Amino acid sequence: MTVAVIGGGITGLALAYQLRARGTDAVVLESTSRVGGNVQTHARGGYLLEAGPNSFLDREPTTRELAEALGVSARIRPADAAAKNRYVFTRGALRALPTSPPAFLKSDILPLASRLRVVGELFSGRNPTGADESLAQLGRRHLGREATAVLLDAMQTGTYAGDPEQLSAEATFPQLVKFEREHRSLILGAIRAQRAARRAKGAGAVEPGPRLTGQMSTFDGGLGVLVDALAKALGDSVRTDAKVEGLERAADGWKVRYQQRGQPAELSASHVVLAVPAHVAASLVRPLDAELARTADAIPYAPIAVVHLGFAPGTVPKPDGFGFLIPAVEGTAMLGTIHVSTTFPFRVEGGRVLLTCLMGGARRPEVVSRDEDALVALAREELKTMAGLTATPELTEVFRWPRGIPQYTVGHLERVAAMEERLKRLPGLHLAGNAYRGVGVNDCLKEAARLADALGGTAVGATRSA
Repeated sequence: MTVAVIGGGITGLALAYQLRARGTDAVVLESTSRVGGNVQTHARGGYLLEAGPNSFLDREPTTRELAEALGVSARIRPADAAAKNRYVFTRGALRALPTSPPAFLKSDILPLASRLRVVGELFSGRNPTGADESLAQLGRRHLGREATAVLLDAMQTGTYAGDPEQLSAEATFPQLVKFEREHRSLILGAIRAQRAARRAKGAGAVEPGPRLTGQMSTFDGGLGVLVDALAKALGDSVRTDAKVEGLERAADGWKVRYQQRGQPAELSASHVVLAVPAHVAASLVRPLDAELARTADAIPYAPIAVVHLGFAPGTVPKPDGFGFLIPAVEGTAMLGTIHVSTTFPFRVEGGRVLLTCLMGGARRPEVVSRDEDALVALAREELKTMAGLTATPELTEVFRWPRGIPQYTVGHLERVAAMEERLKRLPGLHLAGNAYRGVGVNDCLKEAARLADALGGTAVGATRSA
């Protein structure tokens, strides 16, 4: 059996690696000259810059298992202890996120009345309809309007850069929905889950379900270490500059037609996995199933501009904490800023300071179309207003992602289920990637392992292994 994996992003590479580890042949077709998708690490004059994702939470076993199998687990680096503090820019100032209930009550993160309203969440009720609802609807019911507009919005911004009025609560923050269904109150659910985890840990048992928290981590050479290790392990199983032009059913599976460096080519495969953005998948399946294509093409994306500002040693003080997020009510073009040199000091040399500013998102998409100089100027202007930063950076670099982060809008899980149902009419064709079941690095690697279990296990009777 041969599996054709279309798309050489992190999902496609990990899937091909997992399949080959199970004894199943896999070939990756990547349309560009490089693999990794939006996971890119660039070294620039004493700085390590991430073009896309900046880190991952070290809580998903699949991620560490893969790193161990590739021989790069020793290169995982947790965030520095100095990054424990986090901030939200709200009501015109940077305010520390409290780390405990007593600290929350004493903090100025929200006005007193809004903090008391959050405490009242202990008496909140369940979703009266049980149907999927927006993240904002769930938040207002449990936490009140201001906590939703400030805290919950900032939380989703750090992951989705979206609009909580549109995002599906169940698809984006399923743990919150689970807490509500099982415990009525989000606070009670979190408390009981933490107690259960502590009891399980004390008894030497595996924690029930996924861990609620994890340590922010990356690799000593950035996330590109994982991409490079996968590419090296796959070798000539990865074909770059290979643009797929069409899929055809065949008696024994599928034929994949593609152009590689201007030359037509064809690949026969038992299974085809479309590990590409949803709109690209839609263009490939449209001749086969117009309704499937329509549903995939309707998945929206939030555009993101990643603006890196590097400062020479001694020109700015070391920023405190991991960074800060900005809720939409503040009306800024910036979504947040990561204090990279504080969080991962090894990503800069000689006392330099590196800030990564995220701009645009679902509610300010027009920002991303500005040229590099304009984006840098805008980032500096807003940093001056929010953090008092006036120094001139010695390094600036901008990466734009017009289709940056998939948006799981209300009804997303139902639409994914409908797509899976339609795929049953096209045996051997599969969808994978961050458009469906999770947008983070961990989610993509977990999805790759799940699909490898299904395909590799079916073909060779293999069980899950790294």
